[in-house]
Amino acid sequence: MKISLEVQNALKYGTPVIALESTIISFGMPYPQNVKTALEVEQVIRDNNCIPATIGIINGEPVVGMSHQEIEEFGKRKDVRKCSKRDLPIVYATHGYGATTVTATMIIAHQAGIEFFVTGGIGGAHRNSDKTFDISTDLEELGRTDTTVICAGPKAILDLDKTMEILETKGVPVIGYNTDCLPAFFTRTSSLKADYNAKTPEEISDIVHAKRKNNINGGILVVNPIPEEYAMDPKVINKAIDEALIEMEKAGIKGKDETPYLLAKIVELTKVNL
Repeated sequence: MKISLEVQNALKYGTPVIALESTIISFGMPYPQNVKTALEVEQVIRDNNCIPATIGIINGEPVVGMSHQEIEEFGKRKDVRKCSKRDLPIVYATHGYGATTVTATMIIAHQAGIEFFVTGGIGGAHRNSDKTFDISTDLEELGRTDTTVICAGPKAILDLDKTMEILETKGVPVIGYNTDCLPAFFTRTSSLKADYNAKTPEEISDIVHAKRKNNINGGILVVNPIPEEYAMDPKVINKAIDEALIEMEKAGIKGKDETPYLLAKIVELTKVNL
């Protein structure tokens, strides 16, 4: 594993470090918007006196704290593999390039000694997963890996009820940041409740510390709703999701290609409303 000198020093001297995934770079947006967004997120972290650690796999080696040049390369390359847990040994053995999903980023961040990981939204149980068994490994990893994942909620394309049920089964506390509700990625609210409403970052820190101190294995999910000025009308987004699901079924798209297709289609369908 290659850990940048900046991240090494931060971990050594107790400077806060925030892990970031690389799937958003290689699969979330077109170039150059993908690189611009990744660097802007890193800058936000730096502006708040923390060190960003963007994680990816280069020539079969996990890299924790990718350089600007490496992020730029990820944004342009066409041979980068989308890496979840099952893909890691393949990319390692074949000395390939891999963009880490939530699951893979959690694993590598934990191995590097990083507690906190920020992403847009986690995966979960897809709609009709009772028939398809299409359930993201994000939930499994949250149940076993000691990492705190901060996001704007599960992706709105999912079955949120089933997702929350699985998180409960896995023993994952879902902590709302200044919210009683589970946010749904594009929207600030849903019909579901978070397990606890934490009012301050310090309160969240206390919960994380208590879990680790008492050797309660597994992750913590912190859900921080999207700011009001960027949130979408639930009726608009749900209509777009329904249309996107129909288009996806017609196109015969399945498995790990579903999420990027649906998110891209939703952006396309809602563009006039953004």
